[in-house]
Formats: sequence, C-alpha cells, structure tokens
Amino acid sequence: MRILFTYYIPSGGVETLNRTRCRALMKAGIETHLLYLRDGAGKQNIKDIPLFISDLDHEIAPVIQMYQYDAIICTSDYLMLPRLRNMGHTGRIIYEAQGLGMLSQARELMGVAAPYIQSYADAAICTPTPHLMQLYHEFLAGFPQFYIQNAVDTENCPPVPSETSLPDAKGPVLAWVGRLEKNKNWLLYIETAVELIKSVPDLQLWMFQDANLYDPAERAYFEALVAQYQLSERLTIRSNVPHHEMPRYFYEVGRSGGLMFSTSHIEGFGYAVAEAMSCQCPVLATASDGVQFFIEHNRTGKLIMEHIPSLAAAEALELISSSTLRGSIRTQGQEHIRQHFSPHRYVEDVFNVLRAMGFPL
Repeated sequence: MRILFTYYIPSGGVETLNRTRCRALMKAGIETHLLYLRDGAGKQNIKDIPLFISDLDHEIAPVIQMYQYDAIICTSDYLMLPRLRNMGHTGRIIYEAQGLGMLSQARELMGVAAPYIQSYADAAICTPTPHLMQLYHEFLAGFPQFYIQNAVDTENCPPVPSETSLPDAKGPVLAWVGRLEKNKNWLLYIETAVELIKSVPDLQLWMFQDANLYDPAERAYFEALVAQYQLSERLTIRSNVPHHEMPRYFYEVGRSGGLMFSTSHIEGFGYAVAEAMSCQCPVLATASDGVQFFIEHNRTGKLIMEHIPSLAAAEALELISSSTLRGSIRTQGQEHIRQHFSPHRYVEDVFNVLRAMGFPL
C-alpha cells in the first residue's frame, strides 16, 4: 500500500507529524511519500522519506500517475482536493485539519473548505481536539469523520550525548517555541519573563523560531519590547534548529532548573509541548485546547486558564523553586507522552481508519 501526505511547506508541527508518521507507517509496511508546495527550513530534517516539492500541476501530475497512490492525505489545503482529482487521481482522498490557527480563522476556513471536502474527498480526519471536532460536526455533518491522536517520536529523549555539547545555562531557562504571530502569543512570554526576572534575576530566555515565517508587524513589536525591557543580554534566539538537535535543548532547559512556556491562544495539538515533556523538560502552558491532551495541572505539567503575566510568573516560579514538584512533573510528564502518544498507537489508529474505508489490511 502507498500513501502520499501533502501540505503547504515543511515547517512547524505538521512537518514533525509527517516525518514521525511516515517512519512509523513504513516500519509497518506502508510506503509513504511527502509532497510540499513550497520549500521550507524543515526540509533539512527529511532524510529517509521520498520528498517532492512543487506547486505546479504539470510537475505533480506525473508523480500522481507514476505512484498510483492508494490514498492521499491532504493536510489543511482544501484547494488541493480538486487539483488531485483533475490530475487523474482515482484513489481515496482524506482531508486532514491541522494547524488552522485561532478559532475565528479555523471557523472561517472550514466554512470555505467544507464544499470542497464533501465534493472531492472520501473522509476527513483530525485529532480529537474539542474545537476541531466541533467544527467538523458543524460543517461536515453526515460526512465520514475519524479522530486520531498524533504520534510523538520519543526515541531520542533523553538525547544521546553529542561531541558538541551545549554550553551550560547561566541560570534557569524560560524557553519558548513558535512563530512571531498573534496566535502563538509571544507577548505573554515576554511579559511573563519581565515579571519572573524580579524573583529569578539570573533567568535566561531561549526562543526557538522559524526566521522565515513571521508577521512583520509582530516582529517589529517584539524587537521594540526586547529593547524596552532590556532583555537582549539574557535572550538567545535560535532559528530553524534541526529537529534531531531539539531534544538536547529541551533536556538542557530541564537540567537548568527552568521550563518551557507554551503561550498559544489555541492549538490543535502542540508538538513542541509534547516533545519537551518527552525530554524531561517541564512545561507551563496556556489552556489552548490541544495541549490539554498532555498536561494535567501539577501532575504532568502546569496549566494557566487566563493569559495574565503575573499568574504565569507565579506558576513558573513554583516550578523553578520546588525541586519536589519539579522532579515529579518531569518524570510523570515524560511517562504520559510515552504511554499515550507512541508511533505504534498511531499506526494502529490509521489502520483502523483505512479498514473502515474499505482497505483490506
């Protein structure tokens, strides 16, 4: 059996998801390929999976005809659905919702996408995230729907020692992963850091970004606040870190006595949170829907229900200062990810979906 996964650009959580599930499915005997419409920094992470990058029908069509995919899974890109049919694909097409942004954006997108999904796809899948399930029930009522959890690759956590070790952090690290855009809510991270520094004067700030993807207005505002609050000496920004190196950074954040802070308004899943937890990096997160799959407050991580810097700083300070709570969260968080989000479980769920669609597996 042969499956193609399509998406706009190799970056962020979808790039991680595609790599993880392709490798897991290949181990289970399913041939998998990737198609991205544009080049992106995440291409550096794809080493062992057939990869195509093009947004031109006359370049994509020969691939579709050559490999005769049994199923194509289109992530978020509803306009790709009719294109695939026009290129002659007669196999199954599955639409998948991932990374649709803030709720208002996701609702608007689903309203436009629904007629395309119902006309050209055979089914729709997404994670069992409440806001995504609500949108599917609202816009795709009566259409075949399946809900499966994403997979997290935990094989590299804790990381294997490397010849090029990271420099020791000069103090507890408050880490952040994302893009400089409104939904990722980087402003809460900066304002919380300013509050936390009052109690943790040696606090270090590590931000992991994709320098190619950002809102120009948000970036300008970010740079102005960094200067206003005089954060530059304690702030380290890393862009497009190869994915296989991230476990070392997450592990070092945990070892420093610090934590990762996930500040998003809404997340369908939240890969950075899951991967940090799997590497024994404790996480404080806003209750952004998808991350609540991972975090049970004060057991596997910490959750805040309101986007208030003083509240976030107080929770972060407790995590930094209480070695007992910190140790418990690091251990239980890692075990939770390994137990509930394994690639093996994902493969079983995908097989169940394919069987329900009539494939003889």
